[in-house]
Formats: sequence, C-alpha cells, structure tokens
Amino acid sequence: MAKEMLDLADKENEMGLTNEEMAFYDALTKPQVVKDLYTNDQLIGITKELTEQLRKSRTIDWEKTESARAGMRRMIKRVLKKYDYPPEGDEEAMTTVIQQCEMWTDNI
Repeated sequence: MAKEMLDLADKENEMGLTNEEMAFYDALTKPQVVKDLYTNDQLIGITKELTEQLRKSRTIDWEKTESARAGMRRMIKRVLKKYDYPPEGDEEAMTTVIQQCEMWTDNI
C-alpha cells in the first residue's frame, strides 16, 4: 500500500497535478475512448481547467442544495463540451467528478 501511495505521488509530480486534479484526471480518462482521442497534455489541460472552474463554483453546503448541484453539473458539461469530450463517457465522468467534489466539502 505504501508503494502504491509513493507511485501515485510520483505520477502526480511527473504530470504536475495536485491530488485533487489527479482524481479528476482519473475520472476523465477512465473510458478508453478518451485516451484514444486526446494527448496526455490535452487531458492535463482539461483537468486543470475543470478543477479551476469547480474551485470557483463551490460554496459551503453546495452538495446539500439541488440548485447548486445542478449548477456544478452544468459547469462540468460546459467544460467537457468545450473540449468535445465523447458523449459515451461524459455521464460517468460527471458522476465521478461530482463525487470527488463532495470530498472537498471539509476543505472549503
């Protein structure tokens, strides 16, 4: 387990991503079709933009208010659409990204 954690930290450092960004990167790259359509640098760019937009959009207790959650989903869809993210992977990516955002609530 310790080796896995060290490997993950090395991967994050190598890619220039934070822990939060790495979680979103993993969510976005889960469907194989995404890895076939984009270069790694493009995926890192999408991840950084998505993370920045999410940081700007989150508020205290956003996960408890349906209108705030809907706003976050719309923002995620806009970013994915901007980069022509494949539709067959967007729902799964959005669900995973929202779940990752819920883990942020303690860190606002």
